[in-house]
Amino acid sequence: MSGSLSRPEKLEVIWPPRSDSSQLLVACAPRDYSGSAIAKAVEDCDTQLEGLSVTGMRDAAGRLVVALTVGSASPEGVARSLERYGYEVIHATGQYTPQEVDRNRERLNELLHYLEM
Repeated sequence: MSGSLSRPEKLEVIWPPRSDSSQLLVACAPRDYSGSAIAKAVEDCDTQLEGLSVTGMRDAAGRLVVALTVGSASPEGVARSLERYGYEVIHATGQYTPQEVDRNRERLNELLHYLEM
């Protein structure tokens, strides 16, 4: 079946487009790779790991590059969690609407207000 799919169609099969998900690329030494540790880091953010794939890519230091899809429109929290677990996030992208950006800005301003009290 994969022989009959175009390159974009193959990518869509692996990573179906979803408005409520983010994609991350994570680098780690081959000896440090653990799918369960990555899943735990993602789930620590109350987010589901929707896809995990060890790619054929290597970063400049020769480390593995792992592609993740997570069930969160914003990748920032997951990226911080992965870094606490010792993984380096080399790329992260999410889906942001203007309303989400405004809502998040309002929440940050409210937090700053309470911190200044």
